[in-house]
Amino acid sequence: MRDFDYVNGPAKLLTPEIVQMTGSIHEHKGRQELFVEANADELKTLLEVALIQSTGASNRIEGIFTSDKRLKELVSQRVEPRSRSEQEIAGYREVLAAIHESYEYITPRPNVILQLHRDLYSYAQRDAGGRYKSADNVIAETDAEGNRKARFVPVPAFATAEAMEALCSRFLEAWDAGRMDKLILIPMFILDFLCIHPFNDGNGRMSRLLTLLLLYKAGYIVGKYVSMEMLIEKTKETYYEALAASSAGWHEGENSYEPFVRYSLGIMLKAYNEFESRVEHLRHRDLSKPERIRAVIDRKAGKITKKEIMELCPDISKVTVERTLTELVKSGYIAKVGAGPNTGYVRT
Repeated sequence: MRDFDYVNGPAKLLTPEIVQMTGSIHEHKGRQELFVEANADELKTLLEVALIQSTGASNRIEGIFTSDKRLKELVSQRVEPRSRSEQEIAGYREVLAAIHESYEYITPRPNVILQLHRDLYSYAQRDAGGRYKSADNVIAETDAEGNRKARFVPVPAFATAEAMEALCSRFLEAWDAGRMDKLILIPMFILDFLCIHPFNDGNGRMSRLLTLLLLYKAGYIVGKYVSMEMLIEKTKETYYEALAASSAGWHEGENSYEPFVRYSLGIMLKAYNEFESRVEHLRHRDLSKPERIRAVIDRKAGKITKKEIMELCPDISKVTVERTLTELVKSGYIAKVGAGPNTGYVRT
């Protein structure tokens, strides 16, 4: 049985880079509380947008898709799922909403994780959720020539329940002791969860839901307002590389958590920087919407895309953004560069 060391293990990760990253996140957390108190009403818009983005991104990472229109309707519960993909998207929405609303009361014990997994598949017509894997699974990758090969062999099915009990027990002991920085404990736990790979399906999505749950419980609620799942989706290759690097030698207890911890902290820093930027944009609500769009462009060095503007100003409609960009191009204030998905705008 793999030993889960959350006492001595974290101390080995205190490199100068990781210490600097955790220190920066602690500072962001202090400002986060001030931002939330001062902008409570305005942040409702960010929360609604992040819920949609997180649900869509986490499922897309696993190859589960629907249209943007259907995604918004499913997250807002205006429609019922009509395909297997939409059933899984609706289930993710349910669990994510529960974590947002009740994270203080959800403790990551094996029975709770099983309940969350059951709810992840609550819309599925098959009995897929709420039980550990029934057969051994393999984490595979496909090379450039289309050949699949095993990247990692997780814990076998017969040992999964025991591994999950040990994982949660050792983790919660370290969590409650409070001697180790939770910013380091959390990605260590998530890496171990993914190496156990306890379910037949849904392990990746569960890992991201558990990440948010633990960050919220530790007081880092930035994921409510900026989709960390979308940030992971945008850096998916780096995400998988960090997982591969940190899982090498895991069964023998010889793996290094450092690559995955460093990646996870980088995602948090990016989320906090985006959060503070979006709060800054919300403070300009006394400006007209076209003026706010222009202010966004003014503060961006280099090219900015329509999508980036809409992410920074989620309360401004796509039509308004497009009309404003067209007018700014006509006036010569900005220039349009690129074409198709690569279209962007720069100050002239």
